[in-house]
Amino acid sequence: MDDQLAHVLDDLHREGRAHDGPLADRLLRLRNMTPDAARLIATLIRARHASSVLEIGTSNGYSAIWFADAVRDTGGRLTTVEIDGARVAAARANLERAGVGGHVDVVHGDGAEVLAGTPDATVDLVVLDAERPAYVDYWPHLRRILKPYGVLAVDNASSHREQVAAFHELLTTEQEFAVALHEVGDGVLTGVRLR
Repeated sequence: MDDQLAHVLDDLHREGRAHDGPLADRLLRLRNMTPDAARLIATLIRARHASSVLEIGTSNGYSAIWFADAVRDTGGRLTTVEIDGARVAAARANLERAGVGGHVDVVHGDGAEVLAGTPDATVDLVVLDAERPAYVDYWPHLRRILKPYGVLAVDNASSHREQVAAFHELLTTEQEFAVALHEVGDGVLTGVRLR
């Protein structure tokens, strides 16, 4: 990680905490991933040598910067999806400021629609950091688009355990996934597709 990128991440983390602190309405918050969770997922991208990474839930691009830095190392590409137009603009600006904009496609759209339009077995790693109740509905597409030994990473699996519980159970009952809950940041649930 170069100094420019580290500086932007530090600024965004500090600004995000200051922004979210006084806001009671969760939809108004940026809800950025914690640095430890983003670092873990970036490590998984590198370990998997992922060439195709899909993130659902961009916000202002904080986590996308971590992931773009990782795909820069693997020679891959990140697609990150955000439904809010103002946040799409902020994410694009932040990615450019961090020097990784050339490794990312920021899509202004609905995560479910993007998943539905993604071809079969084309994604190495999917990150879910969006509206958690929707994840169960995403499941058929997530199974379909992940490559063999593809990785699924779900943020907030500990901090919002009750909202992720149905998806966690669904993932765990599937014999084709190796599942682990990592108590890092707000909790990262991972599933590796075995076949």
